[in-house]
Amino acid sequence: MKVKKLGLIQVTQNVMKLNKLLSLGIIITVVGAVISALLPPLVLEQIINLLTSGSTVTIPLAISYFVLLALTSILDSLRESLLVVFGQKITHGLRSTLCEKFSNLPADMFVKQEPGAVVSRFVNDVDTVESLFTSGIISMFADACKVISIFAILFIKNKGLALVLLLLTPLIFLFTRMVQKRMLAAQIDNRIAVEKATNHVPETIKSIRTIHSLRKEKYMCEVYDKHIQDSYNAVEKTNFYDAVYSPIILIINAFVVAVVMLLSATGVPGIQSFFGMSVGTAVAVINYISSIFGPLESIGMEIQTIQSAVAGVHRIDEFLSLDERFETDENIDLNMLMESNRACVELQNVTFGYEPNSTILNNLSLTINTGEQITLSGRTGAGKSTIFKLLLGQYKADSGNVFIYGQDASKLPDNIKRKFFGYVEQHFRMIPGTVLEQITLFDESINREMAEKAAITVGLHSTICKLEKGYNTPCTSSLFSQGQWQLLSIARAIASEPKLLLLDEITANLDADTEQSVLKVLKRASENRTVISISHRLYQQTGGRQIAIK
Repeated sequence: MKVKKLGLIQVTQNVMKLNKLLSLGIIITVVGAVISALLPPLVLEQIINLLTSGSTVTIPLAISYFVLLALTSILDSLRESLLVVFGQKITHGLRSTLCEKFSNLPADMFVKQEPGAVVSRFVNDVDTVESLFTSGIISMFADACKVISIFAILFIKNKGLALVLLLLTPLIFLFTRMVQKRMLAAQIDNRIAVEKATNHVPETIKSIRTIHSLRKEKYMCEVYDKHIQDSYNAVEKTNFYDAVYSPIILIINAFVVAVVMLLSATGVPGIQSFFGMSVGTAVAVINYISSIFGPLESIGMEIQTIQSAVAGVHRIDEFLSLDERFETDENIDLNMLMESNRACVELQNVTFGYEPNSTILNNLSLTINTGEQITLSGRTGAGKSTIFKLLLGQYKADSGNVFIYGQDASKLPDNIKRKFFGYVEQHFRMIPGTVLEQITLFDESINREMAEKAAITVGLHSTICKLEKGYNTPCTSSLFSQGQWQLLSIARAIASEPKLLLLDEITANLDADTEQSVLKVLKRASENRTVISISHRLYQQTGGRQIAIK
């Protein structure tokens, strides 16, 4: 499959295309809310000027003031509701994209990426992106439009006040930028700390027996406390800047109102020409000043949301930009592949290393014919399990060729691999689901009859039938013994009736009696199949050919 370069922008565009009415509704409510918020002070100005001049205020004029206030509130509420729905759709689309990306990543990514880091992107970072739309960038855009519109009206109503505000705006902008940068740094620190804490918990649970045996509970708690403390310190910095910003904006608001009122009351002709105004205009101006600093205060409150989301967007885009698995050939036919006259497995001068300057396999060549029983032997770290990963197409050789019936192993598509390969690891990896689903792995091409046949082959059928719900019993770690889990692992591997069986030290963690039972099962499961194993005991039991990996 091809490498895809996806990101938040593409996801947003897709959501907008699929929800055109919702997007149009947001635009209408945002524009409507900005315009309607400008009108009530103008109407109030007319009402007060009429009252101070002794004229009568008409009922329609008075009603229009309250109608405009109600309309502004309705449009604001409707905008927030639509933004919440839009944010949820963005979240759904983003998580779907992340899941698709996750399934298309190469095997080495799961080694290089910590589980906590991946989980953090799916949960914490996506949640911050949702807030970017629900209470972040769109709200800030609306507030900015409102501020600009108020400036235009104030310039018409009171040029002096407009000039004062224009002088203050750069200072407010610089102050805002300072807060933004510091909050962004704190948010990134918090993301890193949360990621480490998230990763620490499952790692601790996985190693809990070793921790108890070595009496390292205190140490593990101290490490976790450090990550939590780092997160707490970062959040404290964020809260400090957030708490400082709003009071300063409110103080400036009060200061500007007081200065303008004093200047308008001086009676000096030169000052009056800039700051003089009627009573109604003064009321309207005070409303507009509050309306300017109100959005500025909101922008300050939204800085935390946006900066947190920016950190989340950066991490998500970084994840979505990872290179995907190399492209496979979807046109490969399994039957035609099997009819090839080539050997089942061929490694031709294969050199491979997981890291650029580390070589595991060096110029390795070997050939395995159909139906052979092969045992790979060699020291730990010689590359026996690495050969399996190359055959499964999880990695590509740095140089040389890895062939399955003459076809590049990395080109085999997933639907072919499931039918062709049966892979048994040292430990059974349980998935959420029933006993039947442990065997089928939700593969629709494997029906219940095939799963039961596999269970009969490994000798687990009667044990499963005795369970409360038989094959439909939900799996838990205590359901089977360690040896039975390994038998279930073999059943999973042979359920699809694969042509090539790969066995990776599957008896390494079993006692002698259980090992003998598993070896007898493997002998039955290996009939009429090509088998490559990493087990000296299996070689002694089944014979075949031994290949030394140096």
